[in-house]
Amino acid sequence: MPTSLSSAPRTTPSDFDRSIQTRRMAIDHEGPLSRHFVDGDILQSHILAVLSATFPKGEQFFVDSVRNFRDQITDEELRRQVAGFIGQETMHGREHDRFNEVLGELGYPTRFVDSTTGAAMGLFQRFLPESMQLAITAAAEHFTSVLAEQILEDDSFAEQDLPEHVKDLFRWHALEECEHKAVAYDVYDQCVGSEVIRLATMHALTGLLGAVALSSLLGSVITDRAARNPLRFVGSLLNLRNSPFARRKIALRLLEYNRPGFHPDDRDTEELVARWREALFGEDGELNELLAGARAG
Repeated sequence: MPTSLSSAPRTTPSDFDRSIQTRRMAIDHEGPLSRHFVDGDILQSHILAVLSATFPKGEQFFVDSVRNFRDQITDEELRRQVAGFIGQETMHGREHDRFNEVLGELGYPTRFVDSTTGAAMGLFQRFLPESMQLAITAAAEHFTSVLAEQILEDDSFAEQDLPEHVKDLFRWHALEECEHKAVAYDVYDQCVGSEVIRLATMHALTGLLGAVALSSLLGSVITDRAARNPLRFVGSLLNLRNSPFARRKIALRLLEYNRPGFHPDDRDTEELVARWREALFGEDGELNELLAGARAG
């Protein structure tokens, strides 16, 4: 089974399919999973675990913030994309919830991260206007799409020693994040449209996410007995340079959002999406057997 598309033919489709399909996945998380499931590395395993733990409540917040404006959308194509966005994000939350249960059994504090994420999203919904909630979603979707592009584009993720079902989960999720990367932004642009709010929200969110991510990671790591071994911890710290998420280009792409007049489609990922759609869900797609309908059949 191929794990990288770096050698695949690079042909950009002349008529790119922008439809957003809800794929109902049934990933089997019952297989063996070691405590440090990413290359046997402490920190990289905790990074992926914490990231996964934030998704269920985070994705639900994204869905709610876009749904608040659904009746105001006049463009029929965007309305169809919103329906696909809601379906995809709902499925992401469900599958990561299932994976998080497995991680919790291994000792990762996924339930705590999930509950604190939910509490933070609840505060946003209680105290912030819906326009700002949507601005948060548009900005957060830029973060997720940049990370998703990195997973699909850079061989470093494919080359990591990861259980196949974990790779399946994150590659499927990454593909769909790239597919719907502009939806929340387009809803914001049509229904709110303020550049001042958009840019101010991104600046605030960048600092907030950095603080929350670091504190969540530290909170997760201190629960791990292996991290108390100085040699192992320092070795893991030095090994972070090999992480697919430790790349300068990620920071540069995140900063693109701060450019006046920015749009997610300014960065052309049509070819990347088309290649991975074919690889994962084409006629001989690697993940076709994980589609719930196919498995049921």
